[in-house]
Amino acid sequence: MLSVILVALVAVATAAPQGSYSAPPRYTSDEIPILSDNREGPDQHGNYNFNFETGDGISRTEEGAPQGEEGAVASQGYWSFTFPDGTPGNFKFVADGDGYRVESDLVHPLPPHAIAQIEKARLEDSRAAPSRSYSSP
Repeated sequence: MLSVILVALVAVATAAPQGSYSAPPRYTSDEIPILSDNREGPDQHGNYNFNFETGDGISRTEEGAPQGEEGAVASQGYWSFTFPDGTPGNFKFVADGDGYRVESDLVHPLPPHAIAQIEKARLEDSRAAPSRSYSSP
């Protein structure tokens, strides 16, 4: 039994991540200053905007306004931060009637074979969906 426990411990130690990665520092709310924090709205029409920036380089900006007959809010904005290894993360987005779209050097489009699989699944789901017909008794 002792040998089984020893083998298990060696296996766990061997499987532990190797390398020099260190977790990002943990801050408390009073350690990172808020450099700016501006918010407006939503107003009576649904328009709004906000932006903020922190002392550790995180920033976020967003604005939105109702669109179309039903007044669904369309928004756009960006956010940025720095990864622990120093790599900048910059993201720009639009959310509207066409969905949520994000742009960044860190976000890559799906490869053609993945898009083909998604479309195939969508077609299979639409064929498998039961057709519904309603009739009055």
